[in-house]
Amino acid sequence: MSNQHPAKHNQNQEGVIYAPWERRFIKVLTPFDEFVHGQTTSGLLLMASAVIALLLANSALADFYNHVTHTLIGLNIGEWKLEMSLHHWVNDALMAVFFFLVGMELKREILVGELSDLRKAALPIVAAIGGMLVPAALFFFMNPDGDASRGWGIPMATDIAFAVGALVLLGNKVPKTLVTFLVALAIVDDLGAVLVIALFYTKELVPMWLGVAALLVAVLVFFNFIGIRRAIPYFLVAVLLWYALLQSGVHATIAGVLGAFSVPARPKYDPSLFVSRLRELVERFKEGLDSGKNIMTNHQLQAVAQSLETDVNYVQTPLQSLEHHWHVPVAFFVIPIFALFNAGVPLQFESWSAVLSNSIVLGVILGLVVGKFVGIVGASWIFLKLGLSQLPTGVKFNQLAGVALLAGIGFTMSIFVAELAYAPHPDYLVMAKVGILSASLIAGVMGYVWLWMVANKN
Repeated sequence: MSNQHPAKHNQNQEGVIYAPWERRFIKVLTPFDEFVHGQTTSGLLLMASAVIALLLANSALADFYNHVTHTLIGLNIGEWKLEMSLHHWVNDALMAVFFFLVGMELKREILVGELSDLRKAALPIVAAIGGMLVPAALFFFMNPDGDASRGWGIPMATDIAFAVGALVLLGNKVPKTLVTFLVALAIVDDLGAVLVIALFYTKELVPMWLGVAALLVAVLVFFNFIGIRRAIPYFLVAVLLWYALLQSGVHATIAGVLGAFSVPARPKYDPSLFVSRLRELVERFKEGLDSGKNIMTNHQLQAVAQSLETDVNYVQTPLQSLEHHWHVPVAFFVIPIFALFNAGVPLQFESWSAVLSNSIVLGVILGLVVGKFVGIVGASWIFLKLGLSQLPTGVKFNQLAGVALLAGIGFTMSIFVAELAYAPHPDYLVMAKVGILSASLIAGVMGYVWLWMVANKN
């Protein structure tokens, strides 16, 4: 497939209309557009946000940073009131949008992606399970009792943006099937994290609100069943579901996943019907051509163009359309804002030796760096030796081991779980974040160097 940008391709085509300065703007905007849609860009932006948060939390602006994150913001309608700190709005509301995208990715992968074929999906599924169980066990071994033990879910997660971004930086040095394997593994990992949050990191459950949430989920399923395709009805019910879960004790972000799974995955038109409609519309457009009229005054051309837009939407599923449209806002707004509000860890400790020997810090580092590697490599090796699966095409086992190291980059989801696990214990939370940041840096560097060395040997 050509990498040439459509705008560049069209610049010399006859019939293309340009405003006086448009070509110059295209030359400026094309590299920017390619940067925005690059696979490594979201990881780089996430890293930049984390660094900014760390600088703010450890500078003269630390008090301002803390004041902003803890500023109360409320919604009031009559006697009804919902008030949370800005930090909680980010973690409980904005992150629901992130989980909505995660849910859509999960649904697509299960229906038509790498997880749709059980034979292909078996290895990344088993690897992901190993990469969740061993880190949790290592953390629990280091923190077997007390409130500190609640953090066992922290090292279970892989940050897909960082991990895939680091892998893509290697370019042609790694096979594309290795990237696909990591994406499938991370998707299963996300599903595991969602289940862990829903089942183990909940407050005291409120049966009445759980009942309301169940009813709203049923409404979403009913919308899908009767063929409602527009996003607005799903959005309105999903907002109500978010509020019901917020009141129920189950973490409200789960509403994003439930809402995503209700989005229709069936197109209105099948491809053959779309082709026949397209031919019909092209003929009608030709008939309506009038050199003496602008399209703004040619009602027939306007009608055909609008019909074409509708048909293009009908041949796509609402699931793929929404996933496409929400990818950039989540990658370039939601996740960086989350990092900005959560990665700000004060690092002025009296004794760094005491910090690095803290059981929570060690548990997180061992879980993400050692546990992920041992769990993924061990589970994969056993599964392959038993002949139950095979390596992806073109992938060697030492490359899979490098991916196992990259999977130790836990960042986004690990910090999110840490916020849930240690909300009542700020000191524990700081230790957990120090462990996450340290482990993610170690795992990222080790994984990249490992794969670079393996590629050069080959």
